[in-house]
Amino acid sequence: MKTKLTALVMISVFLNACGNAPDSSEDQIEGDEVEVIKAIEDTGAPGVREQDITFTRNSPYEKNPEPEKATDTVSTVEADSKNSQRLYLWEEGNVPAQTSYTENSGNYFDEPSFRPFLTSVPVPEGIEVKGAVLLLAGGGFSLRANYTDTLPVAEELSKLGYQSFVVDYRLRPYTQEEGALDLGRAVRFVRENVEVYGIDAKDIAVMGFSAGGIQAGELLINYDGLTNGTALDSVYIPDELDEISADASAAGMIYSFYGRLSVASKDIDKLSSSNLPPTYFVYGTGDPFVDEFEANIAALEQAGVAVRYQVLQDTPHGFGAKGGWIPQYDKWLTEIFAGN
Repeated sequence: MKTKLTALVMISVFLNACGNAPDSSEDQIEGDEVEVIKAIEDTGAPGVREQDITFTRNSPYEKNPEPEKATDTVSTVEADSKNSQRLYLWEEGNVPAQTSYTENSGNYFDEPSFRPFLTSVPVPEGIEVKGAVLLLAGGGFSLRANYTDTLPVAEELSKLGYQSFVVDYRLRPYTQEEGALDLGRAVRFVRENVEVYGIDAKDIAVMGFSAGGIQAGELLINYDGLTNGTALDSVYIPDELDEISADASAAGMIYSFYGRLSVASKDIDKLSSSNLPPTYFVYGTGDPFVDEFEANIAALEQAGVAVRYQVLQDTPHGFGAKGGWIPQYDKWLTEIFAGN
């Protein structure tokens, strides 16, 4: 009951924030319609579909369309660096899980048939490629607010030279651990295709918004490296992708932190022993979780983790791409990748 109540509080905070614009003169949201991104072109290639992505203040509830074919997976479809793709992360019948979910009584965002997938947002032609960023939306583990979190930020990052990948990970009733495996699978796919995407294998970052950042932290603390689905599910059959590392060289915590839902980790020993990558925090002073962000940053610094943070004045939770934070994040990530 306590977990469900906490999730409802997180969702309420997030959805209320999505209706408010950050106090930034150049990044004010005007009206209900924020922006229309022509993110995906119809080329007839496997995994590619035509889709005008429209996101508004009220669109955290909207679902990111899944791949058109059940066979469009990261194992069966060739990566395409020129066109956006939607690819399932796992093969049908071989999705590692410890949760039994067979019927949706109306309490869950996804149906039992849902399979985690990624959406690629490639670097436009003529722009130098710097690396890759995998993004996870927030929503209290009860929804994925891709249209207010990840998709607009991925579009901006792609223009700055980052091959971007939005990961639709598993939500409730699945656990944080199962979602971590989804992100790890996506990282492996990107690393397997570094030549296609024109990046170095070390230049892969993860970024999470609110609950998505907590999910990214779960990967980095417990499920990176060569840890695969057998860690949770003995029936899972590993494949060639599982032989590739799920490590990331940088983490972005956007109104988020390492920890559990609503509670940041202050365990210095655990944070120190987890070999966490350099981490960039962005949050607003109007966020109800400011104390958790600051406590997590302090613990990370004591644990010896390289931390940078950007604080947006009078800005609430859930600001997405607004607030003018992306250029400074880009500068930081460029420095991190240059040092790899």
